[in-house]
Amino acid sequence: MKIAFVGKGGSGKTTLSSLFIRHLAAARVPVVAVDADINQHLGAALGLDEAAAAALPAMGAHLPLIKDYLRGSNPRIPSAEAMIKTTPPGEGSRLLRIDEDNPVYDACARTVTLDGTPVRLMATGPFTASDLGVACYHSKVGAVELCLNHLVDGREEYVVVDMTAGSDSFASGMFTRFDMTFLVAEPTRKGVGVYRQYKEYARDFGVPLKVVGNKVQGPDDLAFLRDEVGEDLLVSVGHSEWVRTLEKGRPARFAYLEQANRRALETLHDTADASYGRRDWERYTRQMVHFHLKNAESWGNARTGVDLAAQVDPAFVLFEGAAAPQPA
Repeated sequence: MKIAFVGKGGSGKTTLSSLFIRHLAAARVPVVAVDADINQHLGAALGLDEAAAAALPAMGAHLPLIKDYLRGSNPRIPSAEAMIKTTPPGEGSRLLRIDEDNPVYDACARTVTLDGTPVRLMATGPFTASDLGVACYHSKVGAVELCLNHLVDGREEYVVVDMTAGSDSFASGMFTRFDMTFLVAEPTRKGVGVYRQYKEYARDFGVPLKVVGNKVQGPDDLAFLRDEVGEDLLVSVGHSEWVRTLEKGRPARFAYLEQANRRALETLHDTADASYGRRDWERYTRQMVHFHLKNAESWGNARTGVDLAAQVDPAFVLFEGAAAPQPA
């Protein structure tokens, strides 16, 4: 299951995504955690110290390796240089699975142990001033999008992505890659502003979306969120002394998280699990191709010097039982 956490900056989406990852780990569910935010804080939220978080390998720095591995023997892709972030898989492509060993994980993932359970953690890498200029920092998350395009995952297998804040999540087709998107919203006008933007985009592409109210301090806050987001409000989370203790560098066992917040995480898990029955791999593949052709026409063909539309395998549909990856 592919799960995204989105929201405005400061909404608490990184905290909520880290709590959900810990919840899954406590349930002994295989998890790959991905920090795709412009501000790289997921590692620290999962308990890494500053040095360990800074030492996480950058997926963007390993993009040539990722491309070369994923293209496999696909005859429509003559070289890794001809791939862009939206290149879809086809016959001969190598696919990724959550609970496996492969060169992509070897290069880009590090293991974080949460209450005795190993979790793979990946990160786009730190952003620099140059990334915010002409180069555009969205190129950094291209490695994440490419991996998601080639991922086949099943029930009770999770990729949890902490997305970049605000409407920047719509800068590519990556927002359509998820089985469920949890939008973290504070009970303020600004807090629900991103929700309205996301709802509009999600509606056009059939993206499942639920709102997680955060920093909810009483009935008035809860009523405000219900008035603003209606039935999309799934659950609310209040103050957490457990989180405050973690942020002070004195983490307690996850079992000591407040019961109300544990119940909220169980609701997220149940909701994500229920989305499995609504999976439509054909639509998923069509959306992948749609954004690839759009990017090819707008900038990809000119940048690579090839016709990227030729990379589309019209007979290929990604699905859970797809053939196992070829040996590296």
